[in-house]
Amino acid sequence: MNAIYLSGSGNTKHVVTLLLNELGNTGICAPIESEDAMKALEGDEILIAYPTMFSNIPYLVRDFINSHGSSWKGKKIFLITTMGLFAGDGTGCAARLLKKYGAEITGGLQIVMPDSIGDCKALKKSKEQNKAIIDKADKRIIEAAKQIREGRYPKEGLSFAAHLAGLFGQRLWFYNKTTGYTDKVRIDPSKCIGCGICAKNCPTQNIKIADGKAAANSQCTMCYRCVNYCPKQAITLLGKTLYEQPTYDKNSM
Repeated sequence: MNAIYLSGSGNTKHVVTLLLNELGNTGICAPIESEDAMKALEGDEILIAYPTMFSNIPYLVRDFINSHGSSWKGKKIFLITTMGLFAGDGTGCAARLLKKYGAEITGGLQIVMPDSIGDCKALKKSKEQNKAIIDKADKRIIEAAKQIREGRYPKEGLSFAAHLAGLFGQRLWFYNKTTGYTDKVRIDPSKCIGCGICAKNCPTQNIKIADGKAAANSQCTMCYRCVNYCPKQAITLLGKTLYEQPTYDKNSM
């Protein structure tokens, strides 16, 4: 099985890596923005993983699926979403799109992980709570790997009930946030030192360094990678104040 994933805080990368290790997988495991993702497409069985955003898939993932439409025909696809609270049909959104291109969806797994949105105070949890969330997630992933080895693929987020939950629970209310890339990235020039970490790590190449400062365009997929890894905490997206940078590495320590 090859794997293609989008990860902003490291949560999704951890989930994918752990599952593949439990399966004894030796295939390609690649970030969606890398050249290796194209090599991963050549496999017959592919895992696609991403964080759920407002009960929808990140636009970069949707764009990737649509841009390689002819590559999905006849492929077996297993989907994973990570979420801070609620996913609804997070896997189902990608599953319906992939089916249009002739893919066979083998299953879906929706994993609660620590929230990665550091500029929203209401979502914050203690370090102990986040560590407990990760421990619980790891147990679920290990159990899912056992089921897959036995040929019993989880089907989370793929049912009609999950579709209704995702649609009416979040997606209709926040539809405009996930229908395309966004231009809402804010970079405080008084804090930015022009180190280039944000530009280097942005999966859509949305950030550039000009005149010693970072500047964002309108191709943000809301992965929060730039927000979470800026050494000067100069970047925000959905909120105006950054309360923490909740990466997987910090939460798992």
